[in-house]
Amino acid sequence: MAGSVNKVILIGNLGSDPEVRYLESGSAVAKFNIATTESYTNKSGERVDNTEWHRIELWEGLAKVAEKYLKKGNQVYIEGRIRTDSWTDKEGQQRTGVTIRANSMTLLGGPGTPGSGGGESSGGYAQSSQPRAAQAPRSSDPIPPSLAAGNDDDDLPF
Repeated sequence: MAGSVNKVILIGNLGSDPEVRYLESGSAVAKFNIATTESYTNKSGERVDNTEWHRIELWEGLAKVAEKYLKKGNQVYIEGRIRTDSWTDKEGQQRTGVTIRANSMTLLGGPGTPGSGGGESSGGYAQSSQPRAAQAPRSSDPIPPSLAAGNDDDDLPF
């Protein structure tokens, strides 16, 4: 194999409102935590919930979307990659932390989304740093000739 893959997909709930800051260059950076919970029944028949917290980092357009639409409790779908950072804290201790640098985000639900009884509607907004061609076609997009009806050049059984 010539390459490697560093991809994370998470669906979780925000633990707090995003912290958004703007660098001197004008770039926006948003940071927040999301919780993912695994539930199962152990051998004793007791229900067990195991919650993991993930630090999410968004840049540029995604950070601005987070600032405008995300609130504590919202459920989001995140795609990104794992980054491990190292730094020295104020006491001189060497620290490391894992961050998910998101390149795609979709608001799924939670306070403020349609049907939740919350405030302003912001549901379903998605943005990706991927080029337009890499995203799923919208109903207004023309169908590529290779996918048009009557083109049975492939050997697929369906």
